[in-house]
Amino acid sequence: MQFIDLKTQYQHLKTKIDQRIADVLNHGHYIMGPEVQALEQALADYVGVKHVVTCANGTDALSLALMVLDIKAGDAVFCPTFTFFATAEVISFAHATPIFVDSNEQTFNICPSDLEKQIQQVIQEGKLKPKAIIAVDLFGLPANYPEIEAIAKKYNLKLIEDAAQGFGGSITDNKGNTKKAGSFGDIATTSFFPAKPLGCYGDGGAVFTNNDDYADLLRSYRVHGKGSDKYDNIRIGMNSRLDTIQAAILLEKLAAFPQELINRNKAAARYNNELASLYRTPQVPAGYESAWAQYTVLSENREQAMAAYKAKGIPTAIYYATCMHQQTVYADLGHQKGDFPVAEKLCTQVFSLPMHPYL
Repeated sequence: MQFIDLKTQYQHLKTKIDQRIADVLNHGHYIMGPEVQALEQALADYVGVKHVVTCANGTDALSLALMVLDIKAGDAVFCPTFTFFATAEVISFAHATPIFVDSNEQTFNICPSDLEKQIQQVIQEGKLKPKAIIAVDLFGLPANYPEIEAIAKKYNLKLIEDAAQGFGGSITDNKGNTKKAGSFGDIATTSFFPAKPLGCYGDGGAVFTNNDDYADLLRSYRVHGKGSDKYDNIRIGMNSRLDTIQAAILLEKLAAFPQELINRNKAAARYNNELASLYRTPQVPAGYESAWAQYTVLSENREQAMAAYKAKGIPTAIYYATCMHQQTVYADLGHQKGDFPVAEKLCTQVFSLPMHPYL
């Protein structure tokens, strides 16, 4: 049994994907070919934003977002401690300081009340300039953007949505208005790593924004900071372009994505029905829809539970066994055990079961 069954997905889409790849091989525009522009427009239409700028991977997408927002040394950027390392890594790579935030016990996402507490603490200490928030749509569920956006506005902070796992998720407000993951905050990012809800067959990423100036900067930064002439570089950028074959594959996967989301939600519903008496199953708040990047449960006897699944040939995984504030590289920030009690508890109890659209 596969934890994420990309082979079965490929068999369902094989004819169309093979033709897309053949088209690229025939026209020969392997970097920034026509499929890249077509994908960017299709992603913008799907998410409901003005601009999508693709790039080489999800980590670069976050770095590009921080570059656009001029994050630098002396800035404080708030992010969850219960997340993948890239969320914090890009903050440090920009020479800013990550300020970690505890999790909400029900959703596992960044906790708005602890976020505000951490912001107030940084302001009180006066050593760093509060600049931005990175909220992560963990395991496919959008973070609590109604509350987080209000906090960002209150403290004049920029908000970045890390939708690497959340692409396909959404929030519907009490007036019936729905916003998709990738459309929250000032700027949003995603990853097309193969295991993500919308993944390619290599690596890739994208940045989403409604801000025209941000979009212009993104298009420059991703190609060495180029100006109108690619040999006239007007700023320091990076080399972070999505290759055309990956864009071609993603065009076909995006076409199949709405049905795949339905399948993921059916699988999650069945898991909930079968497992609610055994574990603490995922909580999806009213009005929210998860993309179910992972199906993650809590167990006080995690190792025993995982061993029982292994004995039956069912793979499991742990996302994540170590919080960001517990990483060796961040030891100098001086955090102690118990600083983020909810996240620390999650690290000892979470494990994930197979989840994909062809389960």
